[in-house]
Amino acid sequence: MYHSVSFVMFFAIYLALSFALYKVFNERALYPLHMLQLEGYNEGEYKAWIRANGDKIKAFRYAPTSEKTPLVMTDRATRLFNVHRLLNRLLLLVALLASVAAYGASPTLATVVFALICMGIYYFQYVILIYANRINYPKEMKINQGFYDAAQKKVRDLKEKGLQVVGITGSFGKTSTKFITSTVLEEAFVVQNTPSSYNTPMGLSKVINNELDEKDEIFLAELGAKEPGEIAEVAELVQPSIGIITAIGPTHMHLFKTIENIQKTKYELIEALADDDIAIFNYDNDYVKPLADKTKKRTIRYGMEAIEKLDVYAKDIAVHERGSSFTLGFKDKGEVKAETKLLGKHNISNLLAAASVGYVLGMEPEAVARGIGKVEPVEHRLNIVDGGTGIIVIDDAFNSNPVGARAALDVLSQFEKGKKIIVTPGMVELGDMEEEENYKLGKEIAGVCDVAILVGKKRTAPIQKGLMDAGFSEEKMIVAKNLDEATASLGHVAAVGDVVLFENDLPDSYDE
Repeated sequence: MYHSVSFVMFFAIYLALSFALYKVFNERALYPLHMLQLEGYNEGEYKAWIRANGDKIKAFRYAPTSEKTPLVMTDRATRLFNVHRLLNRLLLLVALLASVAAYGASPTLATVVFALICMGIYYFQYVILIYANRINYPKEMKINQGFYDAAQKKVRDLKEKGLQVVGITGSFGKTSTKFITSTVLEEAFVVQNTPSSYNTPMGLSKVINNELDEKDEIFLAELGAKEPGEIAEVAELVQPSIGIITAIGPTHMHLFKTIENIQKTKYELIEALADDDIAIFNYDNDYVKPLADKTKKRTIRYGMEAIEKLDVYAKDIAVHERGSSFTLGFKDKGEVKAETKLLGKHNISNLLAAASVGYVLGMEPEAVARGIGKVEPVEHRLNIVDGGTGIIVIDDAFNSNPVGARAALDVLSQFEKGKKIIVTPGMVELGDMEEEENYKLGKEIAGVCDVAILVGKKRTAPIQKGLMDAGFSEEKMIVAKNLDEATASLGHVAAVGDVVLFENDLPDSYDE
C-alpha cells in the first residue's frame, strides 16, 4: 500500500513539474524562433547563424537581446510555434514515461532520468525548432501557393484593364528607387507601391491581394533575391512590363559567391519581360552596362557618364550639404533644371531611374523635375537628422555596400565646419571580398574623417588596418564593443557644430 501511494505521489509531482516546465521550455524557444524568423524560416541560414553564434544560442540562460527588429507573431510564426509546443508536449511525455519506467528500479533513478531528459529538452530548444519548422513547411508552402496564385491572377486581370507594372531590382538602391519613382510618377498617375523592403513572393502577394485595386494605374514592385531563380519567381508573380536594374555590386556574396551569379540573377527580371516591353539600365554601373548592351528588347539607359549614349542623364551636378541640383536631360525631349533634397551622387542615379520610367510613360520633363523636387529622403538611407542639439547626424544605417559607403563619405566631406565623425561596424555579407573592401573603407575614412568610432573589435580589424596604413591617428580611432558603447563614446567626443555619419547597422542576427 505504501509503495502504491508513493508512486501516485511521484506521478502527481512529476506531472505537475511537466506542466511547469512546459511553460519554461516554450519561453526559451522564443529567442531561437526570433532568429529563425529573421532568417526567413530558412533552415540553412538558421543553422549557419547557429554555427556563428554558438556562445549565444547554446547558453543555458539567454541574455536580454537588443535586436532592432522584434519577434512578430505573424500567422506563420504562430503556426510554427504551435507545432513546436506540440513537440515539447511529446518530449515531456517521453520524460514522464521514461521516469515512470525507471521508478520500478529506483525512485532516485526515476528522478535522475526525468531531470536529464528535461535538461536536454530545455537546452536543445533551438534544435527542436528545426524539426518543428520541417513539419510545418509543407503546410506553409500550400498556404503560400494559394496567396501567390490569387495575387498572380489579380495582377493579370488588372493588367488587362490597363495597369502598368514596374519591376525594380539590383544589388542596392532598390527600395530608394521604388519610393523615389512613386513620388515622381504621382505627378501624373495613381501609383501603388510596396512598403519598406517588401520584395519576396509572400510580401508582394500580401500587398497585391490586400491593397492593389482598379484605381491604380502603376504598380511598383521591388524584386529581391538571395539565390539564382528567385527574381524569376517574383517576376512571374508581378508580370512587369517595365524592368529596372539599378546597380550590381558585391552584396550577399556569402550566398551568391560571384558577381557573375548576381548578374545572372538580376537579369532574370529582363528575361521575364515580353518582347515589346521595356528594360531600363543604370549605364554608369560597370556590372550593369554589359547586361544593357546584350539586351534585344527596347532599352533605356540612364546615368551621369558617357551622356551621348544615354536616354536619360544628369549633368552640371552641384552637390551641397542639404541636397543637390543638376540638369536633367531626356533624349529627344530636351533638358530641364532639377533640384533634390537627397544627398549623394548615388541618389541622383536613383532619381534618374525614376525619371527614366516617367520618360517611358510619356511624362513631360517639367513634371518629372517637379516630382524630383518633392522626393523626401528615405529613413536610414543617407538622410540628415537634426535633433536640435547642434550636432548634425547623417543616418545611413540601413545597409552598407562599397558604392553607398563611398557616397556617404563624399556627402560627409561636403561639410566644412566642425569635426567629421563616423560610427560604423563596417560592411558585411561581402563574402571573400569583405576583408579587402573594409580595408579600403578604412583608408577612405582616413581621408575624410577626424574621428572614427568602430563597432566590434574583431570585425573592424580590416578597417583599423586601413586607417593606420593611411596615417590616421590612433588617438582618433575608438573601437567599441557594441553600438551602445559606441554611442556613449560619441557623447564624449562630439560637440556643437560637428557632423556624425552612422554608416551601416548590422543585421539583428549578426555577431562577430
